[in-house]
Amino acid sequence: MKPWRSALALSAAALLSACAVGPDYRAPANTPGQGAFVAAAQGPFSAEQPPGDWWRLYQDPTLDGLVADALANNRDIAVATANLAQVRAILSEARTARLPGTQVTGSAARVRQPNPLTGQAMEIDTSSLGLDVSYEVDLFGRVGRSIEAARAETQAAEAALEVVRVSVAAETARAYADACGANAQLAVAQRTVGVQQESAQLTQTILRAGRGTGLDVASANAQLESTRASIPPLEAARDAALFRLAVLTGRPPAEASTAARACLRPPQIVSPIPVGDGAALLRRRPDVRQAERRLAASTARIGVATASLYPSISLGGSIATAGGMFQEFGDDYQFSVGPLISWTFPNILAARARIAQAGAAAEGALATFEQTNLVALQETETALSAYARELDRRNALRRARDQGARAVELSRLRYREGADSFLSVLDAERTLANLEAQLAQSETAVTSTQITLFKALGGGWSQTAS
Repeated sequence: MKPWRSALALSAAALLSACAVGPDYRAPANTPGQGAFVAAAQGPFSAEQPPGDWWRLYQDPTLDGLVADALANNRDIAVATANLAQVRAILSEARTARLPGTQVTGSAARVRQPNPLTGQAMEIDTSSLGLDVSYEVDLFGRVGRSIEAARAETQAAEAALEVVRVSVAAETARAYADACGANAQLAVAQRTVGVQQESAQLTQTILRAGRGTGLDVASANAQLESTRASIPPLEAARDAALFRLAVLTGRPPAEASTAARACLRPPQIVSPIPVGDGAALLRRRPDVRQAERRLAASTARIGVATASLYPSISLGGSIATAGGMFQEFGDDYQFSVGPLISWTFPNILAARARIAQAGAAAEGALATFEQTNLVALQETETALSAYARELDRRNALRRARDQGARAVELSRLRYREGADSFLSVLDAERTLANLEAQLAQSETAVTSTQITLFKALGGGWSQTAS
């Protein structure tokens, strides 16, 4: 049998008997907490799956536009997108190991040397041209495992991009809600200032009529100025939310949304919130998918490291020819074809150390995956409970506000009839102002906890939502 036929037979046998060393990856099973959420029984929730574009449940066109702008222009998303492109290029590079490697060489030179017949110096022109082809036979799966690891890292980068999108969508909605909530609290404070100005003027009028006291006047003015002092921090909080919103949508703070600045009430969802169950959550959360894909990549790298215990076999061939400068090639040529075997045996300590490193990394990736699952469940249960409890708080504050308004009405009536001093009126107004401020804060907190819940549920971006 001719040499080249022997090489082809050897390569065919190697390809047929090729096997990948190292463990085959299987996604972990029996993940805990895949049933219904414990805290879902505490509030207005439904078992339906939450939509990817959850912010549309608020039915607020301004919010829809802001989230769309953020998903299109946010710089953190741009960074994550670039990272994904880089990892995809690494995968493409890993796949090229499946292809033969080629190398073309050529040279040309003028050589001065003595003529062996006459002994006199002579100059000759020489040139050479060669082609080398090599192909690694992936007998023990090193190349395949490398591609497997690169593919898993690419999928992890895709999940990482979705993690950023989830966060950007949620934080955009939160910044908008904070701006609206600050405006709502400003409206309450300004309305309270108006009421307290009337009370202060009334004390002045009564004092001039000889019925009031200087204490009533001073107390009314002190309460008025105290309420006025609460306005600047609220304005600062609104501006901070607007500036944050601008950056989230890829704009400088000076170009903050005018529609958000004019918003007077945080958006609210009045229908039961769809939350699904734990199993759907763990499939949907991009950080869980990211951790699972990194576990897959770490497992594949065990195979890459294990393959270094075994010989590396390459099939190669070359052909070269030489001749005079710009003269005909082909009269004098040589070729070679055959396998090349490389093996580090018996010095395998370094290879075993790399296998141990890869195994430890895989164990760490498994622990990270399990912890990510637990944290996802914990965040969701916490968000469900926080939202339900904030709804209870808001309802209680609404009832307290109504009673506080009734108390102000009665105290003013008693004061006009001379049954109470004006201090009782001021005390009732102070109580009402505090209750209205707390209610406005709770309205904002309800929206904020809704957003936190949707973020914990893994909503924020999908192909249809963008």
